[in-house]
Amino acid sequence: MLDRLRHPLAAVAVALLLTVPFIALFVTHGFHLTPAPPGANITPLMAVLVGGAAILGAAFLLAWGAETAEKDVPTAFAIAVLAVLAVAPEYAVDALYAWQAGSGQSGSASLAIANMTGANRILIGIGWSGIALFTIYRAKRSGDEAVEERSGLLADVVTLDREIALEIAFLLAATAFAFFVPLGGTIGIADTLVLVGLYVLYIGIIIRGDVEEPEENVGVPAYFQEYPKVPRIAVVLFLFAFSGVAIYIAVHPFAVGLEELGLQYGIPEFFMIQWLAPLASESPELIVVAYLVNKARSTAGFNALISSKLNQWTLLIGTLAVVYSIAAGHIGGLPIDEKQVAEIWITAAQSFFALAILANFEISAREAVALLVLFASQVIAEFYVIQTVGEPTATNISITILYAYTVVYLVLGAGLFVKRHESVRELFDRTASNAREAVGDTTSQPERAD
Repeated sequence: MLDRLRHPLAAVAVALLLTVPFIALFVTHGFHLTPAPPGANITPLMAVLVGGAAILGAAFLLAWGAETAEKDVPTAFAIAVLAVLAVAPEYAVDALYAWQAGSGQSGSASLAIANMTGANRILIGIGWSGIALFTIYRAKRSGDEAVEERSGLLADVVTLDREIALEIAFLLAATAFAFFVPLGGTIGIADTLVLVGLYVLYIGIIIRGDVEEPEENVGVPAYFQEYPKVPRIAVVLFLFAFSGVAIYIAVHPFAVGLEELGLQYGIPEFFMIQWLAPLASESPELIVVAYLVNKARSTAGFNALISSKLNQWTLLIGTLAVVYSIAAGHIGGLPIDEKQVAEIWITAAQSFFALAILANFEISAREAVALLVLFASQVIAEFYVIQTVGEPTATNISITILYAYTVVYLVLGAGLFVKRHESVRELFDRTASNAREAVGDTTSQPERAD
């Protein structure tokens, strides 16, 4: 009996069962679990519980699908697919606000940008920092070889696979371009062409990569990787499709439930749309990465985080103008107000600082804490202002706070890039080498450091 419970398929069954309560409510009530239809006994708390359970179960299925897929496709491509599926709900939320803005609904453009910038800052401020700290903590038990112990306060580091140079370089390019986006007064089709073009070019490079020998897996991925090729691919496609759909439809009621609970406790709606809703939509990805780290696969975990940031910072921003234009019935751009200009710049500045940290292919506990503290202190400061100061003074103070943190991020990031200029050179050399290999030119490649 115990052997049956330990069978990999038993774990898959448990993950599937976690999605059943939500699926049952979805079938009976559709997308709108909250607010509940007349006569239904669906509370915000229930929506949060069943939606959260479904996201948890689907996240495990998604992780197992990505690990299994590594046997047949380049690992970077499998991770990229995982990242896109994990953050798909964020695309749906932002697309909704962009559509409403294109249809003429007042204030929706600001909500779309607020939600997008909030999601991106959460991914780094909580995701990158929290996973780095969790990786260092878990290494004491898991023996993760990616973690190096060093003397000094919070000096232990998580070392990254140097093959992640390609993702870091593309993310740096997207970050540099993002500083110029607000200057046009809108997020327009020109921005779409540049940002989506960057992501297409990135995918074009990684999909041409070699299929590496996958890391030795245990449990569910190891079991499925032993299947013959055709059934194995079918399993991967099912895991990707089922988990992607489950996450996509579960995040909305989960986020709405959180928002309604927040309103009950007096949290402003705009604040919840910028922070609580993105936190809900980012949760599948953070669960997947925590799962990978728990298996001492921190390299794959960080690859997923960086890939997610790349597709959010390119595809997510780039698609806003497309959705807006379709809804408006003509080619146009999502308008940017003064507050959202500051939001975009602080988001780009945070990304700049985070990439400076990763420029030497490692992140220390000290650097992770710095990311977390800077993120949390800015959010808390703005929340305090919103709660204690009336409009329009609150908005003016918030903008000042955003600009102040933007300067801090830029100064810290510039200092690190200068200090780590040798690592930056290696990063771009590796990126150029990967690009040449993708187009079949293997001449004059720089020698890679171990």
